[in-house]
Amino acid sequence: MTATASRAADILSRPTSINGLTVPNRIAMAPMTRAHSPGGIPGANVASYYARRAAAGVGLIVTEGTTVGHDSAGQSDDIPRFHGEEQLAGWAKVAEEVHAAGGTIVPQLWHIGMVREQGQPPYADAPAVGPSGLRPGADEPTGKAMTQRDLDDVIGAFTEAAAAAERIGFDGVELHGAHGYLIDQFLWAGTNRRTDAYGGDPVARARFAQEIVAAVRETVSPSFPVIFRYSQWKMGAYDARLAETPEELEAILAPLAAAGVDAFHASTRRYWVPEFDGSDLNLAGWSKKLTGKPVITVGSVGLDGEFIKGFQGEGASVKGFDDLLDRLESEEVDLIAVGRALLQDPEWAAKVLAGRFDELQPFDAAALATLS
Repeated sequence: MTATASRAADILSRPTSINGLTVPNRIAMAPMTRAHSPGGIPGANVASYYARRAAAGVGLIVTEGTTVGHDSAGQSDDIPRFHGEEQLAGWAKVAEEVHAAGGTIVPQLWHIGMVREQGQPPYADAPAVGPSGLRPGADEPTGKAMTQRDLDDVIGAFTEAAAAAERIGFDGVELHGAHGYLIDQFLWAGTNRRTDAYGGDPVARARFAQEIVAAVRETVSPSFPVIFRYSQWKMGAYDARLAETPEELEAILAPLAAAGVDAFHASTRRYWVPEFDGSDLNLAGWSKKLTGKPVITVGSVGLDGEFIKGFQGEGASVKGFDDLLDRLESEEVDLIAVGRALLQDPEWAAKVLAGRFDELQPFDAAALATLS
C-alpha cells in the first residue's frame, strides 16, 4: 500500500458525529436524482442500490431528492416522493436495508419551485411557485409568486416529511436548499425580488429557509440531525453567488444555524476551488468557520472531469486524494460526499478504504441509465 493509500485508509475510516449520530467513517454518498421510482414509490431496486453502497463502506447515505407533500413540489412521476402510504413504506424498506448493511441514511427533502413547468406530473394542474414567480436566470415571471398561505403550506409539507422520516427509521433529514430549487430561490437575489419580510438583504432572503428549519427542528426529536444543503451555483446559472464575501455568507448561514441546522452540506462543482479571495478555504470550510457546525464537502471528489459535462456524457478520469485528505486532517471539513464516482462503482468506498486505488474506475455517463 502506498503512503497516500495508507493515509486515506486511516483518515477516511475515522468516525464522526452529527448531533449525536455517529457516522462510521468520513464518506457520504451525495444525493443524485435517478428517477427510477414509478408512482413516486422507491422499490426493491432502489433499496438495493443504496444498500450496496452502504455494504461497501459508505458511512452516510444522502438519498436522491425526494419531494415533499405539496402539489407543486415535483416534475416527474418517476422521482420518489416522501409522502403517501406506499411511498413511505418503500422508503422504510430502503432505510432498513441500509442499516442492515452497516450504514446511516437521511432522505433529502425537496421542493423544486419554479423549476417546474405547467402540466408536468405528478400533479399536472399544479402551478410553478416561487418567491417572485421567476425561474433561475429569467427576467420575467412565468409562475406564481407565493402568498403567505403558500409559504405556510410548504413549511408544513417539510415538517410532515421530516416527522415521517424519523417515524419510519431514518437517521436524520437533509433539506435541499441548493441548485436553484425552491428554498434556494428565496436565498438568491436573482430569483427573489420580494419587498416583504422574505426579500431584500441576505438575512431577509434567508427567512423562509430559517422558518422551515425551525419548524422541522421543533417537530423532530432534539437528537434527530437536520442537515442543510446549499450552493452558490444554480442549474443554468453556474456563476451565480449568494454571497460575495464571508460576511454576506455569515448573514445567511448564522440564522439557519440558530434555527437548528446541525450540519451544512456545501455543494460546489470542484471542492478544491477556494471560495473567497485571500483564503484556501472552500465553501464547506467557510461554512464551518462561520457557524462552528460540522460540514460536508462535495464537488468532483475522486474525479478530475468537469461536473456538468460529466452528466452530459463526457467521462472523467480519477483524481488524487492528497488535497482532500489535508482538508479532513486539518478539520476544515468533516465528511466528503461522493457523487459520480459512487454512481459509477458501488465498491468505490471499499476500494479507497482498502487502498486499492489502482482499481478505481473513471466515470462513464452510461452509469446514469441504471441502478447498478
